[in-house]
Amino acid sequence: MDTLIYVFIAATAVTAVLASLAIWAPRQTRVRFAALFVAALAIPISYVQFVEFLSKPKPKSFEWFQSNVEEAEILAVSLKEGEAIYMWLRLDGALEPRYYEFPWNLKLAERLEEDVDNAIARNSRLIIKNPFERRPEGDPMGDLNIQIIPPPLQPLKKPKLPPRIFNPRKQEV
Repeated sequence: MDTLIYVFIAATAVTAVLASLAIWAPRQTRVRFAALFVAALAIPISYVQFVEFLSKPKPKSFEWFQSNVEEAEILAVSLKEGEAIYMWLRLDGALEPRYYEFPWNLKLAERLEEDVDNAIARNSRLIIKNPFERRPEGDPMGDLNIQIIPPPLQPLKKPKLPPRIFNPRKQEV
Protein backbone atom coordinates (compact mmCIF):
# COMPACT_ATOMS: atom_id res chain seq x y z
CA MET A 1 0.00 0.00 0.00
CA ASP A 2 2.96 2.30 0.59
CA THR A 3 4.03 2.30 -3.04
CA LEU A 4 0.57 2.31 -4.62
CA ILE A 5 0.36 6.09 -4.88
CA TYR A 6 3.81 6.28 -6.51
CA VAL A 7 2.91 3.62 -9.07
CA PHE A 8 -0.35 5.44 -9.79
CA ILE A 9 1.48 8.75 -10.21
CA ALA A 10 3.93 7.10 -12.62
CA ALA A 11 1.07 5.56 -14.63
CA THR A 12 -0.71 8.92 -14.71
CA ALA A 13 2.47 10.69 -15.86
CA VAL A 14 3.03 8.18 -18.66
CA THR A 15 -0.60 8.52 -19.75
CA ALA A 16 -0.34 12.31 -19.69
CA VAL A 17 2.87 12.28 -21.76
CA LEU A 18 1.35 9.95 -24.34
CA ALA A 19 -1.82 12.05 -24.47
CA SER A 20 0.15 15.28 -24.91
CA LEU A 21 2.15 13.71 -27.73
CA ALA A 22 -1.06 12.66 -29.45
CA ILE A 23 -2.71 16.05 -28.89
CA TRP A 24 0.19 18.20 -30.11
CA ALA A 25 0.98 16.03 -33.13
CA PRO A 26 -0.21 17.41 -36.47
CA ARG A 27 -3.44 15.39 -36.64
CA GLN A 28 -7.09 16.02 -37.24
CA THR A 29 -9.06 17.55 -34.38
CA ARG A 30 -11.20 14.47 -33.80
CA VAL A 31 -8.05 12.32 -33.39
CA ARG A 32 -6.81 14.78 -30.77
CA PHE A 33 -10.11 14.63 -28.90
CA ALA A 34 -10.06 10.84 -29.07
CA ALA A 35 -6.56 10.83 -27.53
CA LEU A 36 -7.72 13.15 -24.78
CA PHE A 37 -10.80 10.98 -24.15
CA VAL A 38 -8.70 7.77 -23.97
CA ALA A 39 -6.25 9.44 -21.54
CA ALA A 40 -9.12 10.68 -19.39
CA LEU A 41 -10.49 7.13 -19.19
CA ALA A 42 -7.10 5.47 -18.64
CA ILE A 43 -6.33 7.34 -15.42
CA PRO A 44 -9.38 6.27 -13.32
CA ILE A 45 -9.30 2.76 -14.82
CA SER A 46 -5.67 2.35 -13.79
CA TYR A 47 -6.47 3.54 -10.27
CA VAL A 48 -9.36 1.10 -9.93
CA GLN A 49 -7.16 -1.72 -11.20
CA PHE A 50 -4.34 -0.88 -8.76
CA VAL A 51 -6.78 -0.87 -5.86
CA GLU A 52 -8.26 -4.17 -7.07
CA PHE A 53 -4.78 -5.74 -7.05
CA LEU A 54 -4.56 -5.11 -3.33
CA SER A 55 -7.17 -7.76 -2.54
CA LYS A 56 -5.65 -10.47 -4.74
CA PRO A 57 -2.98 -12.89 -3.54
CA LYS A 58 0.44 -12.30 -5.04
CA PRO A 59 1.99 -15.39 -6.62
CA LYS A 60 5.15 -16.47 -4.83
CA SER A 61 7.22 -16.05 -7.98
CA PHE A 62 6.15 -12.39 -8.32
CA GLU A 63 7.75 -11.30 -5.04
CA TRP A 64 10.80 -9.34 -6.19
CA PHE A 65 11.41 -6.66 -3.57
CA GLN A 66 11.18 -8.90 -0.48
CA SER A 67 12.42 -12.13 -2.10
CA ASN A 68 15.52 -12.34 0.10
CA VAL A 69 13.63 -12.25 3.40
CA GLU A 70 15.03 -14.87 5.77
CA GLU A 71 11.88 -15.69 7.69
CA ALA A 72 8.19 -14.91 7.84
CA GLU A 73 5.47 -15.61 10.38
CA ILE A 74 2.55 -17.62 9.01
CA LEU A 75 -0.65 -15.93 10.17
CA ALA A 76 -3.18 -17.99 8.19
CA VAL A 77 -3.27 -20.79 5.65
CA SER A 78 -6.00 -21.65 3.18
CA LEU A 79 -5.77 -24.68 0.92
CA LYS A 80 -7.49 -25.00 -2.45
CA GLU A 81 -6.84 -28.62 -3.18
CA GLY A 82 -5.12 -29.26 -6.48
CA GLU A 83 -4.73 -25.55 -7.26
CA ALA A 84 -2.87 -23.45 -4.71
CA ILE A 85 -1.87 -22.81 -1.11
CA TYR A 86 -2.83 -19.33 0.13
CA MET A 87 -0.89 -17.87 3.05
CA TRP A 88 -1.01 -14.66 5.02
CA LEU A 89 2.60 -13.93 5.95
CA ARG A 90 4.14 -11.26 8.16
CA LEU A 91 7.56 -10.78 6.65
CA ASP A 92 10.58 -10.26 8.84
CA GLY A 93 10.62 -6.64 10.04
CA ALA A 94 7.20 -5.72 8.64
CA LEU A 95 4.10 -4.78 10.60
CA GLU A 96 1.37 -5.49 8.05
CA PRO A 97 0.67 -8.96 6.68
CA ARG A 98 0.85 -9.87 3.01
CA TYR A 99 -1.22 -12.33 1.03
CA TYR A 100 0.63 -14.88 -1.13
CA GLU A 101 -0.29 -17.75 -3.42
CA PHE A 102 2.06 -20.74 -3.39
CA PRO A 103 1.88 -23.52 -5.99
CA TRP A 104 -0.01 -26.64 -4.89
CA ASN A 105 2.12 -29.31 -3.24
CA LEU A 106 0.44 -32.16 -1.40
CA LYS A 107 3.37 -32.77 1.00
CA LEU A 108 3.59 -29.09 1.88
CA ALA A 109 -0.19 -28.82 2.36
CA GLU A 110 -0.25 -31.82 4.72
CA ARG A 111 2.72 -30.49 6.66
CA LEU A 112 1.16 -27.05 6.95
CA GLU A 113 -2.11 -28.51 8.23
CA GLU A 114 -0.28 -30.51 10.90
CA ASP A 115 1.93 -27.61 11.94
CA VAL A 116 -0.97 -25.16 12.12
CA ASP A 117 -2.92 -27.58 14.32
CA ASN A 118 0.13 -28.10 16.57
CA ALA A 119 0.78 -24.36 16.82
CA ILE A 120 -2.84 -23.68 17.78
CA ALA A 121 -2.79 -26.46 20.39
CA ARG A 122 0.41 -25.06 21.92
CA ASN A 123 -0.59 -21.41 21.58
CA SER A 124 2.56 -20.89 19.49
CA ARG A 125 3.67 -19.07 16.35
CA LEU A 126 4.55 -20.62 13.00
CA ILE A 127 7.73 -19.38 11.30
CA ILE A 128 8.78 -20.26 7.75
CA LYS A 129 12.42 -19.82 6.71
CA ASN A 130 13.26 -18.49 3.22
CA PRO A 131 9.69 -18.59 1.90
CA PHE A 132 10.51 -17.18 -1.57
CA GLU A 133 13.67 -19.11 -2.32
CA ARG A 134 13.60 -20.93 -5.64
CA ARG A 135 13.68 -24.68 -5.14
CA PRO A 136 14.73 -27.40 -7.59
CA GLU A 137 11.98 -29.06 -9.60
CA GLY A 138 12.76 -32.57 -8.33
CA ASP A 139 12.48 -31.51 -4.70
CA PRO A 140 9.37 -29.31 -4.35
CA MET A 141 9.79 -29.09 -0.57
CA GLY A 142 13.42 -27.99 -0.99
CA ASP A 143 14.83 -26.77 2.29
CA LEU A 144 11.47 -25.34 3.34
CA ASN A 145 11.77 -25.04 7.06
CA ILE A 146 8.65 -24.47 9.14
CA GLN A 147 9.22 -24.01 12.86
CA ILE A 148 6.79 -23.82 15.72
CA ILE A 149 7.94 -21.10 18.12
CA PRO A 150 6.51 -21.48 21.63
CA PRO A 151 5.15 -18.39 23.37
CA PRO A 152 7.53 -16.56 25.68
CA LEU A 153 7.52 -17.69 29.27
CA GLN A 154 5.74 -15.45 31.70
CA PRO A 155 8.05 -13.83 34.21
CA LEU A 156 8.07 -15.50 37.58
CA LYS A 157 6.57 -13.50 40.41
CA LYS A 158 9.00 -12.31 43.01
CA PRO A 159 8.50 -13.98 46.36
CA LYS A 160 6.56 -11.87 48.78
CA LEU A 161 8.67 -10.31 51.46
CA PRO A 162 7.43 -10.66 55.00
CA PRO A 163 5.72 -7.50 56.22
CA ARG A 164 7.98 -5.03 57.94
CA ILE A 165 6.66 -4.02 61.35
CA PHE A 166 8.07 -1.28 63.47
CA ASN A 167 9.32 -2.52 66.84
CA PRO A 168 9.13 0.42 69.31
CA ARG A 169 11.36 -1.31 71.91
CA LYS A 170 14.37 -1.77 69.62
CA GLN A 171 13.87 1.23 67.35
CA GLU A 172 14.07 -0.88 64.22
CA VAL A 173 11.79 -2.01 61.52
